[in-house]
Amino acid sequence: MAENKMFCFQCQETAKGTGCTIKGVCGKEATTSKWQDLLLSVVRGIGTIQHSIGKEPTPEVTRFLTDALFTTITNANFNDQDILQKVDKGIVLKKQLLQKAASMNIHLPAYQEVTWGGEKTDYEAEGARESVLRHENADIRSLKELTMLGLKGMAAYYEHAAHLGEENSEIISFICRALATISNPDADMNTLLGVVLETGKYGVDVMALLDKANTQAYGNPELTRVNIGTGSNPGILISGHDLKDIEDLLIQTEGTGIDVYTHGEMLPAHYYPQLKKYKHLVGNYGNAWWKQKEEFESFNGPVVFTTNCIVPPSPSAGYRNRVFTTNSTGFPGWKHIQAGADGHKDFSEVIALAKTCQPPREIETGEIIGGFAHAQVFALADKIVEAVKSGAIRKFVVMSGCDGRMKSRNYYEEFAKALPQDVVILTSGCAKFKYNKLNLGDINGIPRVLDAGQCNDSYSWAVVALKLKEIFGASDINELPIFFNIAWYEQKAVIVLLALLHLGVKNIHLGPTLPAFCSPAVLKVLVDTFGIAGNGTVEEDIKKYIG
Repeated sequence: MAENKMFCFQCQETAKGTGCTIKGVCGKEATTSKWQDLLLSVVRGIGTIQHSIGKEPTPEVTRFLTDALFTTITNANFNDQDILQKVDKGIVLKKQLLQKAASMNIHLPAYQEVTWGGEKTDYEAEGARESVLRHENADIRSLKELTMLGLKGMAAYYEHAAHLGEENSEIISFICRALATISNPDADMNTLLGVVLETGKYGVDVMALLDKANTQAYGNPELTRVNIGTGSNPGILISGHDLKDIEDLLIQTEGTGIDVYTHGEMLPAHYYPQLKKYKHLVGNYGNAWWKQKEEFESFNGPVVFTTNCIVPPSPSAGYRNRVFTTNSTGFPGWKHIQAGADGHKDFSEVIALAKTCQPPREIETGEIIGGFAHAQVFALADKIVEAVKSGAIRKFVVMSGCDGRMKSRNYYEEFAKALPQDVVILTSGCAKFKYNKLNLGDINGIPRVLDAGQCNDSYSWAVVALKLKEIFGASDINELPIFFNIAWYEQKAVIVLLALLHLGVKNIHLGPTLPAFCSPAVLKVLVDTFGIAGNGTVEEDIKKYIG
């Protein structure tokens, strides 16, 4: 560990498939990694104390935990000063909780995260000690990190739901209990495996909460054709996942002569009735997150990041002075739009800048189809069931998850192309950009690529699967003609995977590589218990799982 400047293995692209030790493949500097480790130390301390107190977490604890966990997700925040400010805030909150515990005569466990005093002079040393390598036992480390990464994804989805007024204190209480468990140096393998699986249960709950928040605010997603060309007006490009932010931006840009375009995982905003009604929501620009350098350059106008998926720009990038961040995201030199006490965000500076910019340069033309969340699929249920019973649809393949830079991800495009014509792809997340612009046709009017939306909308496929189980009278979800071929990249994919395992889904293919944070022993448990497997060749996998 002494020769490592950092250690991070939380994403699929981690160096050499084992861990980034000098600089993150994502662009994260060693100092940023250290401060994120320090912030997570404070998070564990606050969670442990709050769990010991035993009362419902306060709004302050809830906001801090979800924001801090979200901040450390891959590609979310590269701003050291921002991260250290959160550490400072967390130390104040932690001391308040310690005082509260003392006043209640509560005995706190003597874990390192609780006893550290939090003086600024200790930050450097403490940050270095808080690397994930602080656990010498690889299996213990693996289970603790698997839970922590799941909690990061859970926090991200919770924050989006909270922005729309939907909260659930049981989820936050579980986060605190899980943090206390992984902070315990004496926690054994069985205890840690138990909390990993329980994280999946609350993963289902948090995705259901976000689904409720989104659909109550904006209506059920509906079948929609989305323009991928451009208009003649200047534009603002909004990226990330937060639907409340795009609503606020659309309201503030209405009548200004500025068009709004979605990017990446914000594409599904077009599927919601209460968002698609805005005529200046012109279309989707570009592809998945990892192509942003060239696409932001050609867009010409300002870009707003509402969540993670930032790729650090080169020093010479022409767009670097027209990017804004908000929520848990941050990057040195980029302006951050802070919400007011009422949650309102003022995008006037973004709008003013857009008015001085040229319209976006068109990089493609045409349309893509989406909006197949569970309500829309249920509206087509009779048609789908009849197609299955008649044999017109032989199988469904769930190809949800993430896209990324590795050439090995071309597997997913080739897999989609090679599927027999009687197989339907169910997708969500940015993995869809590997195949959602291919002309794969339809089956009796049902498109062969059904896009439910964002990564959290993988929940829709769980709901659909459970409904099909009921319709076909199956005793087990795994009896259905559904094959899960999931691409993962970061921690929201981890919570989706744990949620699927909780629902009893087995034999999931996970790629393009298996997680570095799973030790051989932990991976064996997942393989033996749930049948998780890695990718073979396209030909091998289609022959084996599709027939």
